[in-house]
Amino acid sequence: MKQKVSKTDLPERLQYTKYYEHDGMLRAYANRAMVMAFLFAGIAVASLAFAIYVRVQPPTVIRVGADGISSSLGKISVAVPTIPSATEGTAPTDLEAKAVVRSFLEHYLAYTPGSVDQNFASSLNMMTANLRSYTLGKLRDNDTVGKIKEDRITSQLKIRSIEPVKSAPWTYLAFGVKEVHRVRNQAESTDRIVGRYDIRLIQDRRSESNPSGLLVAEFSEQQMVGERDDELLQQSKITGAPK
Repeated sequence: MKQKVSKTDLPERLQYTKYYEHDGMLRAYANRAMVMAFLFAGIAVASLAFAIYVRVQPPTVIRVGADGISSSLGKISVAVPTIPSATEGTAPTDLEAKAVVRSFLEHYLAYTPGSVDQNFASSLNMMTANLRSYTLGKLRDNDTVGKIKEDRITSQLKIRSIEPVKSAPWTYLAFGVKEVHRVRNQAESTDRIVGRYDIRLIQDRRSESNPSGLLVAEFSEQQMVGERDDELLQQSKITGAPK
């Protein structure tokens, strides 16, 4: 009579299952992982497509009445405004021209010893090539920058008006009060000058550095009224005595 032998009574090597049983389990796990990967990939693609679809939809306008009841006006298409490029050649407006005139005068006629280099450079860049060359030559010949720094000259400008000249295109007449302070031997002198400034602009192509497309072609300054306060005439605001 044969005696029944349990699996635990066999040698350790024989207690393992057959190799094909392990291979089948591994294949089953691999198939499950592949199915899950394809499933999640499909969900990700569908989510991305839905997000793009929602993004491109026009907004819905909701109107709220005086009684607090809201009503939908439906979906409307929003037109994206186009920005005119520099190649379109659109003509500058009168407001742009006046802004160029004001900016030029404030850079060229208002400065301090520390900012005169930067101010003159900015104003020269607003000129045409021939006017820039002429003005730069005069500044070098007269040593204007050196005198401003040596005498510690500070110039302030208040523009009163800028008006176009009807008989000439892109020509403007500006009036302003310029106050010039000088310091010599620790004494300050002040010149107050009412000036007339004639500026003629010329239209060039718009660019990133020159959005208006306008350049200063001619500039002239004429003194109308002027007065000087010497150091002997200046009164102290505290004591009322001459400085």
